Amino acid sequence: MLQSLHLQDFVIVERADIDFAPGFSVLTGETGAGKSILLDALGLILGGRADAGVVREGRARADLTASFRSHPGLDAWLVERELSGDPGTVLLRRVIDADGRSRALVNGQPTTVAVLREIGDCLVEVHGQHSAQLLARPSAQRQLLDACAGVQPALGTLSEAYERWQAARRALELAQAGDRASKLEYERLLWQVSELDAIKLGPQEWDELNAAQRRLAHATSLAEGAQAAADALSGADDALTDRLRAISNRIRSLAQIDRRLQEPLDLLESAAIQAEEAASSLAQYADRLDIDPERLAEIEQRIGAVFSASRKFRLAPESIPAELDSMRVRLTELERAQDIGALEREMLDSQTRFDGLASEVSQRRKSFADRFERGVSDLLAQLGMAGAQFTVGIETAAPGPSGIDAVEFGIVQHGSRVPRPIAKVASGGELSRIGLAIAVMAAQDNPVPTLIFDEADAGVGGAVAEVIGAMMRSLGAERQVLCVTHLPQVAACAHQHFKVRLEPSAAGSVSTVSGLDRSSRVEEIARMLGGVAITATTRRHAREMLAQSRQDLPATRALANPAPAAR
Repeated sequence: MLQSLHLQDFVIVERADIDFAPGFSVLTGETGAGKSILLDALGLILGGRADAGVVREGRARADLTASFRSHPGLDAWLVERELSGDPGTVLLRRVIDADGRSRALVNGQPTTVAVLREIGDCLVEVHGQHSAQLLARPSAQRQLLDACAGVQPALGTLSEAYERWQAARRALELAQAGDRASKLEYERLLWQVSELDAIKLGPQEWDELNAAQRRLAHATSLAEGAQAAADALSGADDALTDRLRAISNRIRSLAQIDRRLQEPLDLLESAAIQAEEAASSLAQYADRLDIDPERLAEIEQRIGAVFSASRKFRLAPESIPAELDSMRVRLTELERAQDIGALEREMLDSQTRFDGLASEVSQRRKSFADRFERGVSDLLAQLGMAGAQFTVGIETAAPGPSGIDAVEFGIVQHGSRVPRPIAKVASGGELSRIGLAIAVMAAQDNPVPTLIFDEADAGVGGAVAEVIGAMMRSLGAERQVLCVTHLPQVAACAHQHFKVRLEPSAAGSVSTVSGLDRSSRVEEIARMLGGVAITATTRRHAREMLAQSRQDLPATRALANPAPAAR
């Protein structure tokens, strides 16, 4: 359940802090006040696409945070991904900078937008104001049916099976066509692998060859230089070690007089010891250095052979081992592609798997379709479309990522027995009612704790609006429902009522949100009934509507009143 929403510098919202309660809540206000902007903010928090345009003009960033009541399954999911916070609560945050960059956080931990979307799918289901228009699209009709039937989790596996089948089919067709380019590539790679195999260059061998070549080529100068340094340190008449010891002896006698000379004396003795060790190491290096012209010739010959191969195949010498491995992998792929029998078996196996999965999904769709038809038809009767029968047509279609079904929603109207596509026969108001009925039907089968309706009641009014309000209130008895509405009949049924206002400020108009108590609800519903002018008649009607919907509730405190705007 959504517990609170914090917005800072988002579009025309300077600051808003809104606390939500269980049940049915509505957001009302005049057109352009920013009602849907609040839901847009929530959409970004739940992983929607962001850009710099959502940052309030002149501000560095927009900061959006939502707090949700979690559940044990989601808590365990968060712990597994090291994103846990307070048990039973999940805090989602989205920060969008003015340059378009954005950050996503869960319980204060940085994460990805994809993780926000995954969490959002567990917490919120949104029915937007354009849902009715989507009903005209066959793909959207199938998606709605699948969502209600609960087959969406199986569609990922089905889509993967379809792609594997198609990949196997394409590979078989290429092989059967005797792809000349593949054969030429196979022959070329076979020759290249044979040539490079003959060199047998190890992964680190090129660096080792170069190091050995440098050492052997300069062996004489290395030996002479090391020996000369060793002699200068300890072997010559005026060796450095002898001079250091003489100096140490002189300072040692002076240190007996003044102990402050003990520290430099220790350093001198240490230097003498280190010089002797260095002289010994240099002498050993000079003695052991291998001056081998034959070995040098072998290494230079090996380097020449590698260089020749690298020029021949236009490869960097050090990259030859890795390139050879890639060539072998590609050769294996090409050899496999030439095995027609294996490709046929793979194609048939992948097709059989797809057919089985597609058949299961199709059966689940058809099994649910009858209940779906009855449920939506019953809801349509309540919404003023008595006698209209909603139908779900499922026909066999060409196989695709979503299976083997073509889904089409239809309506059987008065005086007819033949269903006709809703996109062709339903008016705008009827499409809105059908979309709302499907949304309510979907909500009954969806365990998501928060439902959001963004003007899903558009295009209806009168007695139908009262039914919609009752439906929303009924849904609110089982889960949290948020609705942006222009209908006073719907607003009167809410447990919690927010008003969005557009107010002037020094930096331009800002959108503010406040929770309404009983008296202010009367004023707002009266405004919705009568437009700008609020009269005694509209107030009386508003009180009657609230009483009829049994909204005699305790006053709610103002939930989001920012500081008064500068004037």
